[in-house]
Amino acid sequence: MTETIQKLHHISAIVGAPNQVLKFYRDILGLRLVKKTLNYDDPYTYHLYFGNNEADAGTIITFFPWENDRLGQLGDGQVATTSFAIPAG
Repeated sequence: MTETIQKLHHISAIVGAPNQVLKFYRDILGLRLVKKTLNYDDPYTYHLYFGNNEADAGTIITFFPWENDRLGQLGDGQVATTSFAIPAG
C-alpha cells in the first residue's frame, strides 16, 4: 500500500559547484543559508541548508556539493523533480 506523504522536514539533493548553489538559492531566490555542516559519511563534503528566515520545517532544502562526481541516473523510487513556492517579497 502506498502512503501519502503529509509533511516534509526537508529535501536533500546532490549538486555540483557549491558557489553556483549559493548564488542561486541565496542570491537569486532569496533563501537564507540556514546552516553549513559537513557530511557525516564524507567529512570532505559540505552539507548546505537553505530555508526561510525562521528555518521552519518544510521550507528546508539541503545540498551535498560533489563537484567532481559523474552525473547520476534516475532510479526506482528516486525524486526526479522538486519544486516549491517562494512568496513574493
